[in-house]
Amino acid sequence: MLISASIPYEFVDVSGFDESGEDGAGTPRSTLLAVNSLARVPTVVFRDGTILTESAALVLHLSDLRPAAFLGPPPGHMLRPAFLDRLVWLVANVYPTFTRADYPHRFSPASPDEVRDTARAERRNLWLAWEALLRENEWALGGRRTALDLYVAVMANWNPGLGWFEGHCPKLAGIAKRCYLDPVLAPVWSRNFQGR
Repeated sequence: MLISASIPYEFVDVSGFDESGEDGAGTPRSTLLAVNSLARVPTVVFRDGTILTESAALVLHLSDLRPAAFLGPPPGHMLRPAFLDRLVWLVANVYPTFTRADYPHRFSPASPDEVRDTARAERRNLWLAWEALLRENEWALGGRRTALDLYVAVMANWNPGLGWFEGHCPKLAGIAKRCYLDPVLAPVWSRNFQGR
């Protein structure tokens, strides 16, 4: 989103921030804790000192900062309500399935496999529900790419993976693939998803 909005940034690698035992000074976890008391990503610190720790807030803030990038329709735009609805739907429904699947022991130490499997099944059903709302060869909101499409492009690489999307949600897979063709974003896909 920062690249799409032409906002320069410095990336700080905090790989391993969620691993136990990372509590010494200079560790990825302590680096993140210095700016986010929950030690979660994303965490973005702007030059003016603004700190955003929620991806939906980041989308809305960047949309305000760079309206020409059209990360989301501005207030008053006819697509704004649909954009807000789908943005909150993603972060309130789809994101939590990753947390439960990635850290099932936090939710049920006695049956983590069941928690993980249930979360993954729920996620697949959520994607199928969104797929049913889309038209062929369009972006999430129709004719113009927004941050919603960037979410799809990123999350299509996570479980259940792009192959599953191609077989079960071809319209969402198409959105992801069109995002991968953007030469401005090519370094992002290459760095994070092995040359996607």
